[in-house]
Amino acid sequence: MTDQPQTAHSELPGKPTSASRTTLSHIMTGSETNLYGTVHGGVIMKLADDAAGAVAGRHSGGPAVTASMDEMVFLEPVRVGDLVHVKAQVNWTGRTSMEIGVRVLAERWNESTPATHVGSAYLVFAAIDESGKPRPVPPVIPETEQDRRRYQEAQIRRTHRLARRRAIRDLRASRVAR
Repeated sequence: MTDQPQTAHSELPGKPTSASRTTLSHIMTGSETNLYGTVHGGVIMKLADDAAGAVAGRHSGGPAVTASMDEMVFLEPVRVGDLVHVKAQVNWTGRTSMEIGVRVLAERWNESTPATHVGSAYLVFAAIDESGKPRPVPPVIPETEQDRRRYQEAQIRRTHRLARRRAIRDLRASRVAR
């Protein structure tokens, strides 16, 4: 694992983390609730995907599609009337893919109390061209110590995703061979 991003995978100039960082905000309504009266986890996941998609498109300079979502963690329930803020940024880039980190915060729309961290997720996006084929993405340039930590952690998650994919493929192949 390296501490700094590799730029050899791309001839595109790198972009700093702050260039594509974004926050989307949304007030939760009654139409988004489950049988328990709290907001559906799927609604929060869609907001996370929307914010991550905006970041991926900004960073890559064009269309990008969701390849995977992992480690979606719900820490607190979100209620009707909560103002939800979804903060997203590029954590890591490969040749054609990007890991986007998402942090979800919620606060009461009519109160001045601090927002509560209610969830987090990691999404992988692939940049695509007009024919839907993968296209190169610029390397991300971490700017802060926290950005560098996120970059290193993203490399670990990528290694685990690839190992899991290989292990499942090998298991399936061994079952077919029997």
